[in-house]
Amino acid sequence: MTKLSYERPVIKKVETGMPNKFGLRTEYLPMTEIENNKVKDLVKEYGSPLFVISERLIRKNINEAKRAFTDRYPKVQFAWSYKTNYLDSVCKVFHQEGSWAEVVSGFEYDKALKNGVPGKYIIFNGPHKTDEELLKAINNDSLIHIDHLDELYSLMSIAKGCNKKAKVAIRINLDCGIYPMWDRFGFNYENGQAWDALNKIMLNDYLELMGLHCHIGTFILSPMAYSVATSKLIDLSLNLQSKYGHTISYIDLGGGFTSKNTLKGSFLQGVDTNPTINDYADAITSTLINSNIKPENLPTLILESGRALIDDTSFLIGSVIANKRLTSGKRATIIDVGVNILFTSFWYDHKITPAQPFSHFTEDTVLYGPLCMNIDVIRESINLPLLNKGDNLVISNIGAYNMTQWMQFINLRPNIVMIDLQNNVHIVRKRETSETFERSEQTPEHLNKFEL
Repeated sequence: MTKLSYERPVIKKVETGMPNKFGLRTEYLPMTEIENNKVKDLVKEYGSPLFVISERLIRKNINEAKRAFTDRYPKVQFAWSYKTNYLDSVCKVFHQEGSWAEVVSGFEYDKALKNGVPGKYIIFNGPHKTDEELLKAINNDSLIHIDHLDELYSLMSIAKGCNKKAKVAIRINLDCGIYPMWDRFGFNYENGQAWDALNKIMLNDYLELMGLHCHIGTFILSPMAYSVATSKLIDLSLNLQSKYGHTISYIDLGGGFTSKNTLKGSFLQGVDTNPTINDYADAITSTLINSNIKPENLPTLILESGRALIDDTSFLIGSVIANKRLTSGKRATIIDVGVNILFTSFWYDHKITPAQPFSHFTEDTVLYGPLCMNIDVIRESINLPLLNKGDNLVISNIGAYNMTQWMQFINLRPNIVMIDLQNNVHIVRKRETSETFERSEQTPEHLNKFEL
C-alpha cells in the first residue's frame, strides 16, 4: 500500500453572502486534457515545456468574428496579422478561412508569398520597408500602407522608375480618447499631416490611393474608441470625394481588440470584463452605415485582428522543478516555463491550472521560471494548490506574440504542436538543439586552439 503524502491541517473559512473584492471563492478542476489529449501523454511524447495550439479553436474564433461583422455590414475582409503568430500552420488555417495576410517586414512579406498568398491579398504595413521590398510589393500588386513622408517620396520614385502604379493607403494616427496616443506611426489627422499626404498622393501619376488605415493601439478596452477613429477616417474619405471625386475602396481599422486575458493590475478577470468581438463590431459598423457615405460608395472594412483570434486557442504546458520558502515565508514554486518563452507574462496574469488532481488546500505562491535572472517571474502572486516536483500545469491564452517574441536565452526553445479537427497531434515547429545555433556560427581559425 502506497503511503499517503502528508498534508498539514487547515481551517477552511465558509464564505457566504455577498462577494468581497476578490469575488466568491470557487473550486476549479484540474486541466488533465487538451482537445481529448491527456496532458501527461503530451509531455511524455513531446517534452516539457510544450506549446499546444488548437486548430478547432482558431477556426471557431475567425468564423465567429466574421459572422459578428458580416451580420452588421455588407463588405468585410479579415487579414491575418503575421506578427501575432507567424507559424506557417497557424497562418494557413487563417488563409483557409479566407483571411488575407497583413505583414510588417520583408521577412513576413516573403513568408506570406511562400505560404501561397497572392500578392494582391497582402497588406504591407510597418515603418521600415526597404526600396527592394517596396519594388517587390509594387510588382506583386500588394497594398502598401505608407507610414511617413520619406517612404512616400521613395515610393513615388520607385513606382516612376518601374513605370507602374503602386496601390497605396496611408496610416493615420488620431486622437480617439486612448492615451498615450500612438502617434509614432503614420500621419496625424488633427494637425493636417494626413490630409497633406493624401493630397500629395492624389496629385501623383504613379500612386493609386486605395484606402485609409489606422491602428489606434493594443488591447483597447473601449469599443467606442474605434467609433471615433472610424468617423475621422470617414471624414477624410468624404473630403477626398468632395475635392477629387475619388472614392476609396477600403477602410482598414487595424487590430487591438482584447482577448480573454487579464491585464496586470486589473481589479476583475478579463474573461468577465473585456469587450467581446460583437461589441467592437457594433461600434465600428454602426459608425460606417450611419455616416454620410452613399450606400453605393461604402468601403470594404478590413480588420487585422490578431490577439483576439489566437490568444485563447493556445496553451503552454510546464512542469514543476522545485518548491522553496522565501525569506518572507511565502511559498515559491519554480517551473520550466520562463519569460523567454512566455513574454506576455510581463503583461498578463495568465490563467494557470494544475494538470493533475490536487488537494483543495491552497496557498498564495510566487511562480518563478527556470532562468538565472531575477525578472523571470511568471506570476508574482497566485493562489495554487501545493504542487510537487514533476507535477504539470497548463498556462492558458498564450497564442499571441509568445511564439514570435520568444527568444533563445539560457534554455533552448521547445516543441510546438497543433491538434487538428480529429484531435490528432502534429509537430508544427521542432524544438531547438545545439546544432540550430552551430549552423549559423563561424569561428575565426586563430580562436580554435587554447590551453587551460
